[in-house]
Amino acid sequence: MVKKIVAGLILGSLFAVLVTACGIREASPVVIPTVHMGALGFIQDSITFHKGEMLALVDDSISPHQIENGSWVNGVARPAIEPGAPRVNQVFNGFDSAEVGHGSITRVGAPSPRKHLQRHWR
Repeated sequence: MVKKIVAGLILGSLFAVLVTACGIREASPVVIPTVHMGALGFIQDSITFHKGEMLALVDDSISPHQIENGSWVNGVARPAIEPGAPRVNQVFNGFDSAEVGHGSITRVGAPSPRKHLQRHWR
């Protein structure tokens, strides 16, 4: 009787291992670099990623944001597009997100009613 119980436990364990080992899973999920925006500006100061990658922008507040190519110089927005850079003109109305262009962002602009990303394309 004990031999039957032990044999049943062993067979049940082998069956459980076999079923879970054959599960279908994604080997490596795609990770998109993400920048979060608060009510007064960007949560993090900078982010860097490789040319050709997308960037996810997440608005974590009810405040609207407008993201455009360019930079801030002494508190003044300087719209600009470098050669080969994709055009970015994304409006966030609060608690939403979007993926934008490709390239390498080295600095995120200072807090202001109009948000600009300083982009350097390599």
